[in-house]
Amino acid sequence: MISILLLRAFPLFISSLLLTASGLFAKSVELIPAELPKLALGMRRGPRIVAADNVVAISAISHDDGNVHAWTSSDGGATWKESAHINDSPKSAREGLHAMTADGKGAVFATWLDLRNKGTELWGAASTDGGATWGANALVYQSPDGHICECCHPSAAMDAKGRVTVMWRNWLGGSRDMYAATSSDAGKTFATAQKLGTGTWKLNGCPMDGGAIALSPTGQMLTTWRREKTAFASEGTRPEQRLADSALQSVVTTGKAGAYYLWQNGDSLMLKKGASSPARLAEKAAFASAAPVPNRGPVVVWESQATTGPRLGTGAAAGNAAFSAKRAGLEAPFFSMRLSPFCHR
Repeated sequence: MISILLLRAFPLFISSLLLTASGLFAKSVELIPAELPKLALGMRRGPRIVAADNVVAISAISHDDGNVHAWTSSDGGATWKESAHINDSPKSAREGLHAMTADGKGAVFATWLDLRNKGTELWGAASTDGGATWGANALVYQSPDGHICECCHPSAAMDAKGRVTVMWRNWLGGSRDMYAATSSDAGKTFATAQKLGTGTWKLNGCPMDGGAIALSPTGQMLTTWRREKTAFASEGTRPEQRLADSALQSVVTTGKAGAYYLWQNGDSLMLKKGASSPARLAEKAAFASAAPVPNRGPVVVWESQATTGPRLGTGAAAGNAAFSAKRAGLEAPFFSMRLSPFCHR
């Protein structure tokens, strides 16, 4: 099952679109668990969705109260229950940037930029029941220079054994480079953070582009991120490889061809699958998200300006051409969106 999280505007609702993979897509069901005042949106802010066992969990941050809210449904979205705030220090998540991941069997982990202390830190929390309840908050990383990058979103991935890997943009010695840390106990404790890539980016400001992380079928960490105007990719802690110049908001997922990388180039969404050359997946597209589908290419969703106002675009990365919503079997018209969708299998 593929879960795609959409955002409606005015009033701001948290909505999700559940798609079962029969062929490419099957019918959709719209879910509205709650309305959240001053929902955090923009530049990869926004709700997250995961599926764990028979539970669907959604998380979102409110700029109104500065907390990470969470809801779960065990009946396909017919009813929803809100859990306690994930962050246990009130208002500490007010920057609005977070990530959530799951192992598909009930373990869920959330991480966010946290302001409970003087500088921006990375904190996290784990759930063992699909997001219904959350454990005590744990410090993932604290920069010795006082703060991590203040406006770049973190990313997280969890394998079937409960091993969690988190990636974020750091701030050390004036450089805003990507770092990653791994937890072998489902997010309760983390090993020493490791810098990704051999280069560095001296920058007196935030690029608002935190890259993305995925795990290969063998558990290998796959990452992609931006340094200056170039998108890079790496496997594990190997030296980075250049993906493309003039590239923004890169993401990574996996599929039959291996690693699939997507990024924005101008108003085009570009795709590189495996060892093939990059190709245009969609025009007037931005803020892509992707999820793997077993034995197929991944499903990709993005924010599209191809029609009046922001809309949802969908595609299959098995080929170089994007599927429109009509061709993919989605109901028309497209769902209106405020910002980027998030996709999770």
